Amino acid sequence: MPPDARTRFVFLLGDPVAHSLSPRMHNAAFRHQGLNWVYLAARVPADALAEAVQGLRALGAAGANVTLPHKQAVVPLMDTLSPAAEAVGAVNTIVVRPGDGSRPGLHGDNTDVAGFLAPLEPRAADLTGQPMTVLGAGGAARAVVYALLRAFRPARLTVVARSPERARPWLDAFARHDPDAALTLASPPAARDAVRASRLVVNATPAGMHPHIDQTPWPYPDDFTERHLVYDLIYTPEQTRLLREAAARGAATLGGLAMLIGQAAAAYRQWTGRPMPLDAVRAALRTEP
Repeated sequence: MPPDARTRFVFLLGDPVAHSLSPRMHNAAFRHQGLNWVYLAARVPADALAEAVQGLRALGAAGANVTLPHKQAVVPLMDTLSPAAEAVGAVNTIVVRPGDGSRPGLHGDNTDVAGFLAPLEPRAADLTGQPMTVLGAGGAARAVVYALLRAFRPARLTVVARSPERARPWLDAFARHDPDAALTLASPPAARDAVRASRLVVNATPAGMHPHIDQTPWPYPDDFTERHLVYDLIYTPEQTRLLREAAARGAATLGGLAMLIGQAAAAYRQWTGRPMPLDAVRAALRTEP
């Protein structure tokens, strides 16, 4: 249905956003369920984030998704946080809720945790207690580390950061979620042994994302073998350079599309009160340009 004065809006706030599949997914779900809703991607520079978030109230929006590079910066702009968002220190979903008086409240959640774990659940028996490595130390990496510690209690969980000293404070804060003291921090050159020994390697950086498809977060592809599972959170392209190089050396691979759908479904339910029609969403991703 065409937008009108009763249309509810949901936004994607990030920079860049042109590559995002979120508008395609959510708008397909709205159409399938006959909802007079529209999902719009908005490129928001860092210096305009606070204004954009406050604008959700003024526009009467139902909520928003938050993507790179704003997942951490948006946290202090929320009125309330879910336990997952508070633990991770990053928000990817904003829900506009009725507040006291005439001022709506902004509730921040992190649905990346559930979305990330969804495609790993069938492999839980193989992954529990195994060594793991996460490439990256930003907002997405925090959600991944929190999820892995809670779901699999890895024997060792190495976080690979280009600037380890900047990542140290949040890793130290995660000690309360790490009863086995599995967390360790390393720079890329110092992490090769950890990658070789890991059962699961996760890319939580934007390296390799469209349009920079020739980039890779791990320039040592010979570290991968047939015993590895390599999981790239990037979904455009579906087959990143990291995944292609790992697969060429016998590793099992997972792309980020399943996580994208999983986190989107969790956000969709919070905004609309309805389950996301997953078959309609998958069909839209297959058929629309």
